[in-house]
Amino acid sequence: MDPIEGVNIDTDSSFALAMEAQARGAQLYSYTADQLSHNAGRIEARARSMILRHEHGNHVTFGEEIILDLAVDIDVVWMRQDPPFDMSYITAAHILEMLEDKTLVCNDPKWVRSCPEKIIPLEYPDLIPDTLISRDKNSIDAFRAKHKDIILKPLYGNGGAGVFLVRAEDSNYTSLLEMFFESSREPIIAQAFLKDVANGDKRIILIDGEIAGGFNRRPAAGETRSNLHVGGTAEAITLTPADKKICAAIGPMLKERGQIFVGIDVIGDKLTEINLTSPTGVNELKTFTGIDAVAKAWDAIEKRLQTSNKGA
Repeated sequence: MDPIEGVNIDTDSSFALAMEAQARGAQLYSYTADQLSHNAGRIEARARSMILRHEHGNHVTFGEEIILDLAVDIDVVWMRQDPPFDMSYITAAHILEMLEDKTLVCNDPKWVRSCPEKIIPLEYPDLIPDTLISRDKNSIDAFRAKHKDIILKPLYGNGGAGVFLVRAEDSNYTSLLEMFFESSREPIIAQAFLKDVANGDKRIILIDGEIAGGFNRRPAAGETRSNLHVGGTAEAITLTPADKKICAAIGPMLKERGQIFVGIDVIGDKLTEINLTSPTGVNELKTFTGIDAVAKAWDAIEKRLQTSNKGA
């Protein structure tokens, strides 16, 4: 994961996952992506043991650095590196994939690498808003002409960064495209604007393909984005039949692909993202519903370990 020293212990899902593991008797080790190595056939991490506390300003104590052989010394690896989904992330996924049949990696890095959160929903065209992924301006122009109001955002961004609502009459449209194209060689994603976003953007958590629960994130006044760290507020909801239909459609795929902890985003009755990389929301879910998705995740992991070589 990214450095645990700097996390917000009240909201960080990685911290919550680690605390639950510690409560179940696990020995914890922490390392960052740049401390992961493939060394002459060994998958190694330069890591520190750690003890966690839910104590502000004193939430972690580290041991000395050691070199771990992740295929021998470790039972479970959580890949919780935050986006951007760049070559650093992809390389880490490639290296951790080499642990297959040796050490359980959550979420399965092969499929995390192959299923970026804004691309994997394309497998379900009936569940998502009209979507275009392209770098071709003529195609984007035609998409805008059809839908009038559209959302433009980076294909591999996260946390609401770089998300723009472009109205049909917006004179900044061409400048925005130029900004996207000058800052990256990647395509961008355009989606038909969903007016239901004014009522919030639901985060639904699935554990091993099954619904754990969900909550709503309502945008601040004057904002299109509902992400909590850009001013959105969380609130309790009851999942609708449409929400459950979406989860039923994608759940078997997530379970088959080894995606134990997933957060999906739903606006109205449309699926907008499937977050596999480092999904968040377990603390908000517990606050509003009492549902402990972290405990459910570790239950699923322990079940998988029981059927693996290490659990036998």
